[in-house]
Amino acid sequence: MEIFKQFITLQQGFNFLLMIGIAVFGGTVGAKMFQRFRIPQVVGYVAIGLVLGPLLKIIPPDAIKSLEPFNIFAIGTIGFLVGGELKREIFVKFGKQVPIILFFEGVTAFVLVGVLSFFVMRRFDNWQMALAVAVVFGAICSATDPASTIAVLWEYKARGPLTAMITAIVTLDDALALFLYALSISVAGVITGHQEVGLLSALAGVLYEILGALAVGGVAGLGMAWLVKRVENADKMLHIMVSSVMIVIGLAMGLKVDVILACMAFGVVLVNTKSRKVEMSFDVVHRFFTPMYVLFFVLVGARVNISYMDKKIFWLVIAYVGGSITGKTLGSYVGGRLSGAVKSIRRYLGFCLYPQGTIVIGLLIIASNKFESDVSSIMLLVVVVGAFLLQLIGPIGVKYGAGRAGELGLNVTEQDLIKTCRVREVMDTEAPAIAAGASLAEVIGVFSSTSNSHYSVVDADKKLIGVINLAGLRNTFATRGLNDWLIALDLAEPAAAKATPEVRLSEALESMQMHGIDFIPVTVSAEDDSYVGAIESAAVHRRISAQVLARQREADSKFGLGPQES
Repeated sequence: MEIFKQFITLQQGFNFLLMIGIAVFGGTVGAKMFQRFRIPQVVGYVAIGLVLGPLLKIIPPDAIKSLEPFNIFAIGTIGFLVGGELKREIFVKFGKQVPIILFFEGVTAFVLVGVLSFFVMRRFDNWQMALAVAVVFGAICSATDPASTIAVLWEYKARGPLTAMITAIVTLDDALALFLYALSISVAGVITGHQEVGLLSALAGVLYEILGALAVGGVAGLGMAWLVKRVENADKMLHIMVSSVMIVIGLAMGLKVDVILACMAFGVVLVNTKSRKVEMSFDVVHRFFTPMYVLFFVLVGARVNISYMDKKIFWLVIAYVGGSITGKTLGSYVGGRLSGAVKSIRRYLGFCLYPQGTIVIGLLIIASNKFESDVSSIMLLVVVVGAFLLQLIGPIGVKYGAGRAGELGLNVTEQDLIKTCRVREVMDTEAPAIAAGASLAEVIGVFSSTSNSHYSVVDADKKLIGVINLAGLRNTFATRGLNDWLIALDLAEPAAAKATPEVRLSEALESMQMHGIDFIPVTVSAEDDSYVGAIESAAVHRRISAQVLARQREADSKFGLGPQES
């Protein structure tokens, strides 16, 4: 292992790329290993980061610091993609439920973490320091990391009222956390003697951050909606979208407004323009960003430094994590009851709001200026370790909550179904076959009486001989004329490819694409050529699309449910 570490540090430029490659590769492999135990991928990414960072030192602290611009870009892109989930229908449907639940889950966590942290700190410090630390911890814990939360929902194809409510809450949690943070940091500053501005000035600053971010994102969204409609080249869409996200991030940083909120507002405005091109642009960015959020979560795990743990930090971490979990679970339930939310939201929303990410660490770094260096170091370690534990617990909670609500697997795409389907699930067992001895007149009669453009030709034992298609039949008329002596066997061409019922649909469609055909006969097995049906590309996609719509309707039907009994 020592030799490997020395190899890593041979040349700085090369090693930096090698380190990133190891991080992305290790995170991907680790996630797959965790998936085998039904644990969300995000946990695997963070756990691998812990191994590569604090344990093996492959990702050193200075490398994490140098990657800070990437972290900001990753956070902004995640915010943009999360905003793309917030369609107008969600807020119209939920109405007052979102603000009520948001208030109760955030404030309850704030109070519980604050109280528990105060009692722990009071055992080691004076009451002034204990109160200052407690209010800052309480404010910071109210934020929910949208990145890992939404990543789990994407991974498990969740769809339904709980999923929609989660998406709405995690996007607004940061705004609530910023507001509570402004109040708390002012209180902490007064108590510790580091207050530089008054309470009203601090609140005005937060108001500027929130409204400024919404303005930057909103204007960018309107401008991009106009531009996207005029882009004809789909290949240019990725360049335009990624560069636009970077521009929004840069503007937000330059104007000193919240980056996440600005990018979320950008995504929200853009997705609600109801354009097919806009929806495609989100898909393009999502595919492009996949390896990047692997690296992002690996770096989250690599930040943790467990070598400075002592009794005080241990109990503060317990208070922070325990208060966050209890507060968000209890607050979400109370808010759900008071707002008349459906049972799935009341019971399971709290389980989905545990993850915390970079925003809490960023807020604490800013808040640490109000404290002495030794206290700020303790606070940073507590929040980093607490956020790390919540990153491990949180995705499991998201999967549990969405699973108990029955919303996993309902947001499938055509590609998802194609990957999991077998040929037998979509093949047309009623597709007629033409007997080898059928006359030309009979063949023409079959073509004219049905809508198919391809037919399998079989012998007396129903064994596949070949295929006749409409184009080939036309060529026969052009080259030979109408010859009554021709039979189906004369017209048939060898099947370019065939499939069996148990072959994966994705393999069958790939075979069609490779041979440039859109029809494949299906036989009993590779050894037995007995004809049992056929698949045609257009018909398969129609059937798959119908299944996707059926699953989406099943999920969306839950939106019509009114308040239910417990």
